[in-house]
Amino acid sequence: MSKVLHITKYHYPYVGGTEQVCKDVIDSLSNLNMVQKVICFNEDAQDGNVICHRGETVHDIVDGIEVIRCGCIAKIASQSISLTYKRELKKVFTDLKPDIVVLHYPNPFVAYFLLPLINKNKNIKFVLYWHLDITKQKLLGKLFHGQTLALLKRADKIIATSPNYIDGSPYLSKFKDKCSVIPNCIRTERLEIDENTRAKAEKIRDKYKDKIICFGIGRHVPYKGFTYLIKASKYLDDNFEILIGGKGPLTESLKEEAVNDNKIEFCGRISDEDLPAYYLACDIFCFPSITKNEAFGIALAEGMYYGKPAVTFTIPGSGVNYVNLENVTGIECPNGDVEAYAKAIKKLANDKKIAEEYGKNAKKRVIENFMFDSFKKRIEHLVLDLSTK
Repeated sequence: MSKVLHITKYHYPYVGGTEQVCKDVIDSLSNLNMVQKVICFNEDAQDGNVICHRGETVHDIVDGIEVIRCGCIAKIASQSISLTYKRELKKVFTDLKPDIVVLHYPNPFVAYFLLPLINKNKNIKFVLYWHLDITKQKLLGKLFHGQTLALLKRADKIIATSPNYIDGSPYLSKFKDKCSVIPNCIRTERLEIDENTRAKAEKIRDKYKDKIICFGIGRHVPYKGFTYLIKASKYLDDNFEILIGGKGPLTESLKEEAVNDNKIEFCGRISDEDLPAYYLACDIFCFPSITKNEAFGIALAEGMYYGKPAVTFTIPGSGVNYVNLENVTGIECPNGDVEAYAKAIKKLANDKKIAEEYGKNAKKRVIENFMFDSFKKRIEHLVLDLSTK
């Protein structure tokens, strides 16, 4: 019976892109004869259901899997710091004796303690799940350059979310022989359309009657680019309505920027229950991310799943332009060019035939490439292959 240790920053009920992928990996292996454990940092759940104070270290069970949440004393440059992590990691290695370790990268604090443990036991198969390069914190990127190379060299397999990211990453491009492309996936169980969803969508459409509804959702942080969507709105007339979902540290400044623009409405954090109605109600899905911190775009794939044409920026080396294909599933604009972004929105609004064609292609692309069943098969194959070597 193989034993798998998953190492991620946080874990459910905390919700984030990396955390969702980690859960998808765990669920993919749930039907195999494997013991799984998770070690992460402790954090209050985003939905307000506090597990405990983030400074405490706790062990709990999520979907039958033991989760070790190490208490945090601080967060520096998006990296949690824990006094108990080293001890807990050593203990789980001693108790579990993992055959396979999956590290969701970047996580340099954890890598410092992990590398000696996996180097000591070469029989442990090491999977480096590469979510993104360290781009925002350039000084930290240089500081951890040696550590990053050590992780890549030790890895038996490196998972990248798109071929674009492998080619565009100064690290992954040097280790292509170890890389496997496993695109992120969407979970249709949270996107199902029922009569209640249709009624909610109809209510949204009635509220903005005769308007072209543009919808974007995500954390309100710089790389998500919502300021560019707000700037693009200034080039649109009153036939358009722009709905922006989500919250974050930039929410108030974004609202201030949009204060005189009646076309823009902030919807706040949208529940999983209500989200499908917004996807269904909109005409165009806006995904204005601008940097490689956006490695893939789960929300982008979800919007496309509903048959909505997408408008994105060109982000060299990012998987965004692997998900949304230029003039196939949507329109791609020069990065940060708000006039071009507005022009793309107007084109889709004015050319119903093109918008419908792109929307059909978008749904088809997601169904053929980014569904959980496909993701599950790829993860199963990779892990089973490693466990037999």
